[in-house]
Amino acid sequence: MSTTVSGKSGTWRNWAGNVTARPVREVVPASVEELSAAVRKAADDGLKVKAVGAGHSFTAAAATDGVLIRPQLLTGIRKIDREAGTVTVEAGTPLKRLNAALAREGLSLTNMGDIMEQTVSGATSTGTHGTGRDSASIAAQIKGLELVTADGSVLTCSETENPEVFAAARIGIGALGIVTAITFSVEPIFLLTAREEPMTFDKVTADFDELFTENEHFEFYWFPHTGNCNTKRNNRSAGPEKPVGPIGGWIEDEFLSNGVFHAANLLGRALPATIPTIAKISSRALSARTYTDIPYKVFTSPRRVRFVEMEYAVPREALVDTLRELKAMVDRSTLRVSFPVEVRTAPADDIALSTASGRDSAYIAVHMFRGTPYQAYFTAAERIFTAHEGRPHWGKVHTRDAEYFAKVYPRFGEFTALRDRLDPDRRFANDYLRRVLGS
Repeated sequence: MSTTVSGKSGTWRNWAGNVTARPVREVVPASVEELSAAVRKAADDGLKVKAVGAGHSFTAAAATDGVLIRPQLLTGIRKIDREAGTVTVEAGTPLKRLNAALAREGLSLTNMGDIMEQTVSGATSTGTHGTGRDSASIAAQIKGLELVTADGSVLTCSETENPEVFAAARIGIGALGIVTAITFSVEPIFLLTAREEPMTFDKVTADFDELFTENEHFEFYWFPHTGNCNTKRNNRSAGPEKPVGPIGGWIEDEFLSNGVFHAANLLGRALPATIPTIAKISSRALSARTYTDIPYKVFTSPRRVRFVEMEYAVPREALVDTLRELKAMVDRSTLRVSFPVEVRTAPADDIALSTASGRDSAYIAVHMFRGTPYQAYFTAAERIFTAHEGRPHWGKVHTRDAEYFAKVYPRFGEFTALRDRLDPDRRFANDYLRRVLGS
């Protein structure tokens, strides 16, 4: 079994740098059998166990002072079943590698999030999603799971095998076991036409129902301190492919959206009074464009500017009121917010702890540049979100606890009862799970 320690200090940090942990040891298993042995040994030593992916969560969902499992050797596609329309992939596989491998096979996920640096297990376990009228969550595309449970045994689940586990483990926050393989539903690769264009805040909120209904995938970004938004509509296309040109793509996606945006945030962090002016310029920097490409090249984009994020799902019918309240709060406050607010949607699904469980949902994500105080902004935003029975993303900053979740998730008790059965000794517990799920 391979065992390594990250860095000289043995300290693990997440992508945003807002969470750190010092595990007793790190294990990099090369097989499911080695992972099972690592869990059993941790139990013998009286240690907790957590698996960590790419560290893109802003919460301490993966933090531990016990044994930290890194699944970086558990990667690659196990099986493609074209007749069933599924692919089985090792849990440590980065989404970007899965997307590229599927494209080479002429296949694609139906929907995905807007970045693809995460591992498939990390992304699904925390409820990562894109935007969509008919599909959004990556976890909702799961057809089967394999996981190592607290006693080191390997459990598989699907709609027909251990269905009560399947109903919960697709978004398990690491509380039920360590996911080792995922079977996704896939389909023949297709083309998407993306239409990006500026729109005023008043227009996008007034026309939101129409924009949502008429497009397979609709999202927008509102720039605080302005009345400006950038919108994006993705719809399936018969082609032909018309990808973003290399020069235009570099100018908009790298130079403006990453390079210049990073510089602007550095200036705003040093001189907060400049932020409203920067926001007005930033909100007009990107021009309208239309392009057609394969799905992952349309759904995802590079995000190199580091930030801290809070995101809540509210009932879709409450989106416009919630967003208007958020804007009014920012407008009357002394806050200086340099990052746009991202808005997406998802249809209801049947996963116990999905933020879209049992209800059509809309997501509002607020961000602050890394190193900038975010607590006042996030606290004020969270007060608005929770007034609308919002459900926070499991991997993004929030202050909610088990008592709150029991009220906003009808199947919360179902999940915690399953946790009691699969992990009675709380081998996979940490401070975060104790807060959000109870002891």
